[in-house]
Amino acid sequence: MRSPGLWTRLHQLGSPERFYRLCGQLMPWFALPCVALFALGLYGGLFWAPPDYQQGESYRIIFVHVPAAWMSMFVYVNMALLAGVGLIWRVKAAEILALASAPLGAWFTFLALVTGSLWGRPMWGTWWEWDARLTSELILLFLYLGYIALHHAYEDPRKGARASAVLALVGVVNVPIIHYSVVWWNTLHQGATVTKLEAPSIHWSMLLPLLAMALAFMCYYGWVLLMRARAEMLWRERKARWVRERLRS
Repeated sequence: MRSPGLWTRLHQLGSPERFYRLCGQLMPWFALPCVALFALGLYGGLFWAPPDYQQGESYRIIFVHVPAAWMSMFVYVNMALLAGVGLIWRVKAAEILALASAPLGAWFTFLALVTGSLWGRPMWGTWWEWDARLTSELILLFLYLGYIALHHAYEDPRKGARASAVLALVGVVNVPIIHYSVVWWNTLHQGATVTKLEAPSIHWSMLLPLLAMALAFMCYYGWVLLMRARAEMLWRERKARWVRERLRS
């Protein structure tokens, strides 16, 4: 008997019960590294890394601001890809993962804007500036909020997923604008220091805690994403037999 192909296996994993069980199995693989990396990153960023020779101690906000900004873009791209899969192939698990990603991405974007404002006040002398990087990041927050609002504007979650998927796919154009805004325009925002093609212009004693915090944020996203997806799947399938059996057990 021939074993099922890759496409068949993917569809099997997309079934509600299998998807719910798989999320539960994967959660510890994100949760434990998340806690360990946050401990290492925060200790390294607050105590091990030396003060900056120009900004002094105030630069330490980058250990939260930069990973949050990275995640705001990463989550949006991931959300758009999942929404596209749900739109084209009508995979319910992809729709749920996209919907579960949106609030997390919105919070990462909000955190990046707030921490950037806190850093900008002593460095630039103002809480906010209509800088290209800041403005495009603010637009990203509105895209997240618009996706959430559009999805919940429909009583049928499948119709809401299709409508919001179109917005998510159109909004992807804003992500490269955010990334290259400091190259395309003369902005106040600091240019790239880690993601440059040449060697990063940041000392390794600062770079290592920064990368640890970035990985911690990514693990946090994976952990909470799976948690939210399980809750959403239970709600959508609350009348299914497998949900009733699981609640009784």
